[in-house]
Amino acid sequence: MYITCLDLEGVLVPEIWIAFAEAANIPELKRTTRDEPDYSKLMEYRLNILKEHGLGLKEIQDVIATIDPMPGAKEFLDELRSFTQVIIISDTFTQFAAPLMKKLGWPTIFCNSLVVAESGEITGFKMRIENSKYTTVKALQSIGYQTIASGDSYNDLGMIKASKAGFLFKSTDKIKSDNPELPAFEDYAELMSAIKAAMD
Repeated sequence: MYITCLDLEGVLVPEIWIAFAEAANIPELKRTTRDEPDYSKLMEYRLNILKEHGLGLKEIQDVIATIDPMPGAKEFLDELRSFTQVIIISDTFTQFAAPLMKKLGWPTIFCNSLVVAESGEITGFKMRIENSKYTTVKALQSIGYQTIASGDSYNDLGMIKASKAGFLFKSTDKIKSDNPELPAFEDYAELMSAIKAAMD
């Protein structure tokens, strides 16, 4: 019994914070988990910048509404879900993910939630569980599943390395060179072939 666990941003959809940084013209918000391994530190940094600029949830959701999945992502996901269970495990937030899940055909996603004041200011965030990607694949394994995992960032390495098969996808040169033992792919056809081979 297999479950394939995929990261969301950078794998199936563009990075939300980069899109928002460009739309709001705030280059500091382009920093992502590809640059900063400590997710809590990264989110505190982001929330401070939002506060400085007086920006809240609505402004980010307006940008998310304009984001489409990466070319080929929905077709890849549809084909993958035709022969294996798939869970998207993301450090994003339910308030961000819903419009993107609609465009991807409502796959299952495990993610976190934002704390939002009545004014719309994002005042904090609640992580579903610490080290959620690694913890989730270990939990799936504990109930009898073999996991296959793929992602692009530092926060994906735990689930990738803990799985029966794990792959980097559209990752950075730094992450690839630091983890030479992990197969790295740039297109969905290659990733699909690798997942199928791992399940044989």
